[in-house]
Amino acid sequence: MGLVAIVGRPNVGKSTLFNRIIEERHAIVESVPGVTRDRIYATGEWAGKNFHLVDTGGIVPDSMEVFDKAIREQAQLAMDEADVIVFVVDGRDGLMPVDHQIGEQLRRAKTPVVLVVNKSDNANQDLNASEFYALGLGEPFAISALNGRSTGEFLDRVIEQLPNEDALEEDTRLKIAIVGRPNTGKSSLTNALLGKERMVVTPIAGTTRDAIDSVVKFYGEEIVLIDTAGLRRRSQIKESIELFSVMRTARAIERCDVAVVMIDATVGLETQDKRIMGQVEEARKGLIVAVNKWDLMEKETSTADNFTKSMKEQLPNMDYAPTVFISALTKQRITRVIEMGKDIQARRLARIPTHELNEKLIEIFEKTPPPSVKGRDLRINYVTQVRTAPPIFAFFSNHPELIPENYKRFMERQLRQLYDFEGVPISFLFRKKNKREEHY
Repeated sequence: MGLVAIVGRPNVGKSTLFNRIIEERHAIVESVPGVTRDRIYATGEWAGKNFHLVDTGGIVPDSMEVFDKAIREQAQLAMDEADVIVFVVDGRDGLMPVDHQIGEQLRRAKTPVVLVVNKSDNANQDLNASEFYALGLGEPFAISALNGRSTGEFLDRVIEQLPNEDALEEDTRLKIAIVGRPNTGKSSLTNALLGKERMVVTPIAGTTRDAIDSVVKFYGEEIVLIDTAGLRRRSQIKESIELFSVMRTARAIERCDVAVVMIDATVGLETQDKRIMGQVEEARKGLIVAVNKWDLMEKETSTADNFTKSMKEQLPNMDYAPTVFISALTKQRITRVIEMGKDIQARRLARIPTHELNEKLIEIFEKTPPPSVKGRDLRINYVTQVRTAPPIFAFFSNHPELIPENYKRFMERQLRQLYDFEGVPISFLFRKKNKREEHY
């Protein structure tokens, strides 16, 4: 998916437009300038085309105030990453000197710009939009983000400018994304696998600023490595750059087949690690947990087993993910990452015959049926696999909407015991004969 960045000076309605496009109240909207300090990231859709959308804080070009500097930094990063920039101005205020300064910056950029004149609540106010031609950014689109007036035309222009990914030739090579918190050794692992200094590696967190694809040949097979070394702030402002890695990580996970979540053995499992693993599971991609810097750990007989047990206790719903203990520095077990990635992708692509699923699973469900709900006996009558990569299984039941969550977990455990889905999130659909379905 392409990336659309919304930029502009403070209090022109960027967050309101963001919410309008994604059709939910996601960004904080207040009438006080500067409320949005961090980029906010979501997925939008228009005319059947999906795209990533990022909201940025209001740009104040010449201010030396600490947060204004941070917001400028954020907005610039978003613009550098974007495929299309939506420049929002205020039709009620008219053309302001700050708009000219931002417009000059955007004219120098190679990225397509769509100019939006917000707060144009009626046809009379649309006339005010003509003065914004002076910015030299093409046709201004007069809209009202608050009530949705005339947003369709400008969104048509946005999606026209997005890359047509449907026309790209499908890359069938295995794609492995290396993701994780900053300074866990992602670039070091990529370099070690490539056998050369493809990335710049320093002990300073945040050295890598772009997601970079590299190709490694593994026993003659080309495999794409997506390095997403986490970003941290360039300045002393906490809000400035660190969260930008969230966007980059999300895009890398979307593009990959298997994600390797890097964890620092000397630090252990942290909240951000869990969040990233959750993103991988939500995207239904293969998942490997790579515990790096294992060479720095003092080890006893059960050190690795205890580390793995602790992680699985903290992440009971992701206990299907395999763990590998590596050292990117000494190259200890690094090729296991690729071997495991290949195995996991094979499992993601596997299709189990319908007759085999029914022979094995229905007997289990008859011996241990779902509990009665609201006085109704529940039955699982039939199962079939409807998709691979990710694997999706459809279960037909007399009352699919009543099957309790704990029984769905039981069903997943039974399926995993019968078939090897290590490292693979699996999905269930629950259907009735009328095709009504629930997702799990």
